[in-house]
Amino acid sequence: MDEEYDAIVLGTGLKECIISGLLSVAGMKVLHMDRNSYYGGESASLSLDQLWSKFREGEEPPKTLGRGNDYNVDLVPKFIMADGKLIKVLIHTDVVKYLEFKACDGSYVYKQGKIHKVPASDMEALKSPLMSFFEKRRARNFFIYVQDYDEKDPRTFKGRDLTRMSMRQLFAEFSLGDDTVDFIGHALALYKDDSYLDQAALPTVKKIKLYNDSLYRFAGTKTPFIYPLYGLGELPQSFARLSAVYGGTYMLNKPDCEVVYDESGRACGVKSEGETAKCKFVVGDPSYFPGKAKVVGKVARAICIMDHPIPGTVDAHSVQIVIPQKQVGRRSDIYVFCSSYAHNIAGKGKYIAFVSTTVETSVPAQELEPGLSLLGPVEYKFIHVMDYEAPLSDGKTDKCFISRGYDASTHFESTVDDVLEMYTRITGKALDLDNLSLNQTIEG
Repeated sequence: MDEEYDAIVLGTGLKECIISGLLSVAGMKVLHMDRNSYYGGESASLSLDQLWSKFREGEEPPKTLGRGNDYNVDLVPKFIMADGKLIKVLIHTDVVKYLEFKACDGSYVYKQGKIHKVPASDMEALKSPLMSFFEKRRARNFFIYVQDYDEKDPRTFKGRDLTRMSMRQLFAEFSLGDDTVDFIGHALALYKDDSYLDQAALPTVKKIKLYNDSLYRFAGTKTPFIYPLYGLGELPQSFARLSAVYGGTYMLNKPDCEVVYDESGRACGVKSEGETAKCKFVVGDPSYFPGKAKVVGKVARAICIMDHPIPGTVDAHSVQIVIPQKQVGRRSDIYVFCSSYAHNIAGKGKYIAFVSTTVETSVPAQELEPGLSLLGPVEYKFIHVMDYEAPLSDGKTDKCFISRGYDASTHFESTVDDVLEMYTRITGKALDLDNLSLNQTIEG
């Protein structure tokens, strides 16, 4: 281990593994270490035995659930947008060849105690029970405007400057009601709260277009989301494999990793088991950098094992449900994510549902109830609360490039935004994902 590297990466969470892979592809010499004996960190996928060990120590998993190794339970469950940034990173790095995907079956939004399929186009808007007859016409006009909008063609702007106009103003121009604004902002643009309404409209229009583009990216899919067979734990392992192909070195089970600093306070290496590896900078999750990150929030998640699909989803094996904040009198959305044995993440006939939200009170478990109430009977339930941390500085001075925690959302766009922003801070270059071609096929 007494060698010199360009970068040392601490922790094998998804963000750290993507960064490690990208830096290796860019020609850097990378050493990657983790205190755990398994890949994934906070974003690991656990077998049944690991799940019970984490949440019910001393107990054995019930035999009725089947073989423990048939389960791959995500601690941070998220779907992947089929035309989103993570897919582009997977293709840019060729990691996609290590993975198999399956499409998500359903995307729903909660309104007045019921769940409804999310309409993603002008034609679907006309059929949706979410809106009245006249509201459907207005929503259809809005969707046509968004679908036709092209940043490079001023004729599609229709006299509107979306870099100056707020999203609230754009919605008002189409006379859209509050409930319609709610599902567009939270179930299509996938915002966690309503702060976007008073910001420039262009980013939101792009997010709605991304939802629509993802929906039609692969033939025969019913939603814009895809998900890896065997769970999200496959992602960090695949990026780790990529790094190794490009000469990266991996060391698991290093419980005493400690960042070493020079006289000026800059990170210059990592010490473990009496040896020190030198480097130009260190990357990692906040747990490896005491005092260099702060808790900016908490995320509550429930993991539920069931023997049936979520009621009202047409027996979908995999589904996302967004509960917009206003529908349940909150400041943050509640997310429901469900997958099943069809994705090889549970025993035969079993479904794993997750409910997550940003904590707003002193009783996090109670905040998950609107989501839990949609699931029907649950066989086993585990609730955990995780700190959501953010670095105190950008890392340019102390050479400690620290990732943010994982938010409550059930998609990866904000996760990849953090990775790409870190990559730019580290290298001084932006990774151009917009000019990549997507020619891969996905199982429907």
